[in-house]
Amino acid sequence: MFDANVLWKERFSLFMKETGRYLRYIFNGHLVIVFLFLIGTAGFYYQQWVESLSEGFPTPVIMAALLAFVLAYSPIHTFLTEADKIFLLPLEMKLKSYFQKTAIASFFFQIYTIVILLAVLMPMYVQTEKGAYGSYLLFLAAASFMKILNLFARWKVQYFIEPWVLAADSCIRYFVNYVFLFLLFSQASLPIVTVPVVILGVIGLYFHSTARERGLKWEYLIGQDEKRMAAFYRLANLFTDVPQLKDIVKRRRWLDWIFARLPYGQDQVYSHLYSRTFFRTGDYLGLVTRLILIGGMGVYFLTYGPGQIILALLFLYLTAFQLQSLYGHHDHKLWIELYPIPSKQKEKSFAVFFTAILVFQTAAFSAVILLKGQWESALLTVVLGILFSWYFVNYYSKKRRNP
Repeated sequence: MFDANVLWKERFSLFMKETGRYLRYIFNGHLVIVFLFLIGTAGFYYQQWVESLSEGFPTPVIMAALLAFVLAYSPIHTFLTEADKIFLLPLEMKLKSYFQKTAIASFFFQIYTIVILLAVLMPMYVQTEKGAYGSYLLFLAAASFMKILNLFARWKVQYFIEPWVLAADSCIRYFVNYVFLFLLFSQASLPIVTVPVVILGVIGLYFHSTARERGLKWEYLIGQDEKRMAAFYRLANLFTDVPQLKDIVKRRRWLDWIFARLPYGQDQVYSHLYSRTFFRTGDYLGLVTRLILIGGMGVYFLTYGPGQIILALLFLYLTAFQLQSLYGHHDHKLWIELYPIPSKQKEKSFAVFFTAILVFQTAAFSAVILLKGQWESALLTVVLGILFSWYFVNYYSKKRRNP
């Protein structure tokens, strides 16, 4: 006999086991130390910036805009699989308790973002609005209640298959959440603050009543879960091999000029393979671009010379550590074994390409420092960055590639 509670336990247990296995690789010891340093540095400068703010700073506007997005983005993790639209479809009426548990789990998956973001924004609120840190619990309780209403409304909206309905729902709920949070942080009276709450509740009840005549959109729900897991697998693939990951290849014609500069020849086979994989497959290009932009901003706004160099090297390490997975990206493809190329050539081509990426990132950070007129720090960043790249590629990473 079918038991929805047993199905929930099996699916949730499988999900936690699957994600936990890869999270161990993502949050390894080295990376945690780097992130702690970056968080500590960012916290120090953030506190200095907060202390420079005056009472006229638009804190409620900024806090409401950021938190409204977190509230409005309320996906339901259903843990459904492709086969469920065949085997569970006849049992849809018996899955009420199952989906209730998925909603509860989704709430706890998403509430931590509100907890962290609100904690980060509270010093700014206290500084400019002359509030108290004790208001944090009140704000958290109010935001949590609104999160529940958003999850309820979003679940009911998913009974509609029209894309414009889903898009309109997201926009409307973002606006309602923004108004609620702005009034809350502006210390408006309670009757006024409750108006957006009532509006969001009415939206949820409206879709609840209209969804009664509709069935679950199984393909949409399964597709959304697959997208979320694919995003997680792409992240995990930066740290270890993920067999479940499906390659997503993007043409990117505007980068063809790079490939045209690569010489042709039997000894350049892996050079072409790694360069095209980096620019067209997965999220390698996006990863390096984001780290260069974020690291460049950090280096630019950091005024302490040695701190700039250390921050540049830390972002260089983050890039190098996560880019190692490019070496084994094609290990599960048998056609690679048909190449009449010695394994040493593969190692050499990867080392050259790997070093080029790290040197390019080093040059970008040095250029940012040079824009500030600090040529000594820029020169030292270049020297240390090149030395780090050479050591990481030829010693540290090489041992991991060839254990």
